[in-house]
Amino acid sequence: MFELVFLGTSASAPSVHRGLSSAMVLYKEYRFLVDCGEGTQRQLLCSGLGFRRLDRILLTHGHLDHILGLGGIMSTFGRWEAIDRVEIWGGRWALDRVERLMEVVFGPNRRPLEIELYDVAPGTLMEDETFTLSAFPVVHRGPGCFGYTFEEKSHRPFLAEKAEAIGVPRGPERALLVQGESVVLADGTVVHPDQVLGPEQAGARLVFVGDAGSTESLHDLARGADALVIEATYLERERDLARNFGHLTAQQSAELARGAGVDALILTHLSRRYFEREVLEEAQRVFERTFVARDFDRFQVAKGGEVRLVREPG
Repeated sequence: MFELVFLGTSASAPSVHRGLSSAMVLYKEYRFLVDCGEGTQRQLLCSGLGFRRLDRILLTHGHLDHILGLGGIMSTFGRWEAIDRVEIWGGRWALDRVERLMEVVFGPNRRPLEIELYDVAPGTLMEDETFTLSAFPVVHRGPGCFGYTFEEKSHRPFLAEKAEAIGVPRGPERALLVQGESVVLADGTVVHPDQVLGPEQAGARLVFVGDAGSTESLHDLARGADALVIEATYLERERDLARNFGHLTAQQSAELARGAGVDALILTHLSRRYFEREVLEEAQRVFERTFVARDFDRFQVAKGGEVRLVREPG
């Protein structure tokens, strides 16, 4: 299961209730900050997430409303926080802008912490035994725009009741069986993994798109996702304006969700020109299982469309 926390959900400029683009994806011991708009470090503190283990930042693209917060947060890390190394992943153009921003913050060749810049290319960025993080290209204004897929690997669940019936004790024997190895019990009985493991089950998949001017290339990438995060900067009545600025309408994002067969759609990057209910109503006319994210909303994304929203009252 992935947890997704929105820190900023406004488009281009902040509003009274919405900060600039940023979100956190949490999985086991990993914490990925996706984009870092102005004011993100304060949003991290207000959300209760804080700065602990915040050492991987993924950038969807290099526009200022998605990267300016890096200046403040890196300055804080360099002065006060016990974080001595941060990875920043993004397209080449975005990283070039980050590099110049770091020179403004720290001065040329003067950094009190190690900042590693990783040039993103489509494909797998990292993986471990249980999950994979990959990147894919997105059409927006400017080069090097990317979306990210967080995917749990398929697994065979351990059937504790069958293990109990066979007499497999709790402890390392069960761990070995989960890893696919046979074990020998104290009485000489050989137990094979197939005896205590259920059928293979696919893991959860979260697809995160930042700003986008077209959905044409995203259908296959989003297909069957448990949750799709994508922008809804405009409403359909201003579709021409959306096209001119390289953005999407709520209806276009909902059409993508419906066509790709995703389980849940989460809209973000909202313009101050609309009321939230207008955005939600337009999208839900096309795709009913739509959420419009607010700052500090927490979503739990599990396999099978089990997407649960935890929202503070008010």
